[in-house]
Amino acid sequence: MLGLDLDLSAVRAMVAISEEGQFGLAAAVLGISQQAVSKRIAKLESQLGVPLFERRIGNAALTAHGARFLPHARSTLATADAAIAAVRDSRILRVAVHGAQIADANLMRFYLEKHPDADIELIMMGPSTTSRDAVIDGRVDVAFARGHWRARPLPAHVTAVPAYLDALHLLVGKGHPLADRDHVKFGELGAWTAWVPGAGFGSEVSDFYSRLSDSCGITITTERHPGGIGFANVVDRVADSTTLVTFGGEGTTTPWHPNIRRIPIVDPTPAYPMALLWREPTAAHPQLSPLIDYISGCYNRDAVGAMWIPEPDRALFTR
Repeated sequence: MLGLDLDLSAVRAMVAISEEGQFGLAAAVLGISQQAVSKRIAKLESQLGVPLFERRIGNAALTAHGARFLPHARSTLATADAAIAAVRDSRILRVAVHGAQIADANLMRFYLEKHPDADIELIMMGPSTTSRDAVIDGRVDVAFARGHWRARPLPAHVTAVPAYLDALHLLVGKGHPLADRDHVKFGELGAWTAWVPGAGFGSEVSDFYSRLSDSCGITITTERHPGGIGFANVVDRVADSTTLVTFGGEGTTTPWHPNIRRIPIVDPTPAYPMALLWREPTAAHPQLSPLIDYISGCYNRDAVGAMWIPEPDRALFTR
């Protein structure tokens, strides 16, 4: 391309930023530091001799040069990925999770500790390209994700089994009127506004929070904010607010903040239903059966009776 020896890691960083809209989110998806992403983009811009992004507070936008370069960057990566796939060790099972802090990644850490010889590669996804998308599109073999999404039903070549019900707690700042409560009832949530920027992308996550809002009346806002939409920034903003709340999953590693209060939600407890999804060609993979057995053995089917999950998900999680 252009006679230049381009660094594929830099090209991949460029594409990730264009998809996620932020250097920080791209770093999370790629599993590297934000500083490393910035260095890769600086190197790529230096090689090309043009700026690819306009840096703004809280986001990054493609320049005209960047917009013209993007389709070529995607094509370059697709070719490279196809070449890698052609020689990849077929024993490796590619498993997509939502991010290093989310419940599915934590569950996989337990599995890998118990199966240290497993040939599994974890692929971190982001808000705009979810684990569900990745398995449907064939970019990974297996994914932890919500199986149901009314806008994009699972195709016939993808199988789903229940994996985990991530019970949601309410996170509020110490100055919030709910801060001194030891629990909040589901029916009380309608009085508040929850900031969930990760639901601001068209995905099964957005659909979940839309259904939650319809059920309990809580207002869901997904607005972008100068601090970004990373979990740490969400917690920082909510900690300083007397009106906003957000949600933290029981199995999710929530960034610690001295001014955040975590409050259980009861009668019922809302939970994000994570399924284990795999593509039909993966069914005979030697790494899949032990993973299914472990996940099925950990799943607590008895808990679903006390939880709110979207009605279309219930059949899968009660069978």
